[in-house]
Amino acid sequence: MKTHVLKGSKKEIAEGLARIIGEVREAIIFEEEPLSLVTASHQSEDIFAEMELFMVDFQQVDDSRESVYMRMDCE
Repeated sequence: MKTHVLKGSKKEIAEGLARIIGEVREAIIFEEEPLSLVTASHQSEDIFAEMELFMVDFQQVDDSRESVYMRMDCE
């Protein structure tokens, strides 16, 4: 399978895409959002919400330098 990277304006990319022989299976589009929408969505959105199932929650964690670098009995 051969990959193609198309750069340029929308029109140039569309023309290049039309010239490719074979099946196009995937396209990645970068769409810039207006600044007001970007800041509003980041303020109300919890960016770690989708990772919550994989996160560990400890109430008392000793993360002092001494504790981090000290070997445990099993190490």
